[in-house]
Amino acid sequence: MGATVPVMPFVKATACGNDFLIIEAQNAPAELNPSAFARRICDRHYGIGADGVEWLLPTPEADVRARLFNADGSEAELSGNGTRCVAAYLIFRREHDDEIRVQTLAGIKRCKLLERDGTNFRFEMAMGEPQSGEAFSIKLAFGEISGIPVNVGNPHFVVFTDEFLPGWQAEAAEIGKHHDFEHGTNVEMVRVTGPHEIEMRIFERGAGETQSSGTGSCAAAVAALFSGRAQSPLRVIAPGGTQEVRWERGEVFLSGPAQLLCRGEFFVDR
Repeated sequence: MGATVPVMPFVKATACGNDFLIIEAQNAPAELNPSAFARRICDRHYGIGADGVEWLLPTPEADVRARLFNADGSEAELSGNGTRCVAAYLIFRREHDDEIRVQTLAGIKRCKLLERDGTNFRFEMAMGEPQSGEAFSIKLAFGEISGIPVNVGNPHFVVFTDEFLPGWQAEAAEIGKHHDFEHGTNVEMVRVTGPHEIEMRIFERGAGETQSSGTGSCAAAVAALFSGRAQSPLRVIAPGGTQEVRWERGEVFLSGPAQLLCRGEFFVDR
């Protein structure tokens, strides 16, 4: 008989194509490094494949504490989409509750269940008060570009454009690592398509191009609202799907889906 191979149970979930692996830390071997493990399991060729890992731990402060590790192993403050996936997982596991409180590095986030159909969920999430700065320009290798900095628990740089040009990913990658952003930044390219609608492309810190972003949807909406380009509520259209953002009494609320896809076990023998 061969030696027993340790396994890590996981659930894979997605929110508008922004996919996450949900792992309960209590199931991990004591010596496992969650950052290095995230790089392995998020690899789309040699792992399960995902934009990040939501690493769940108990806390007396909320229903759960979630540490978010990006696909490159870096730890992020928050993911709006990832937090909704965590809320879906907890409701599915418990079979009760219509509001989940998730403790993140950006504070406790409340996810209120709006709809459920099996493993498909829809939540409204209270994102808190955003911080938006004045537009400024930065110098890149190919020229200068202007954007609006927004913080919704994590940093974003929102660039408005008339069209999404080929190669925008290289531009966004350079912006994200620019020295003006001490800890890097998420980048949203945004096109206003109506008074209550915007379209965006996303390049996330630690993950690269993604199909969607919850915090990115909020940042793009806040930049559009504060600069007078659009009005609340806003439909935010990304390649992976549509989310809704509304501004009410100084706080941002994000509505969108979360879907549990599958569960399994990942070998952790190396």
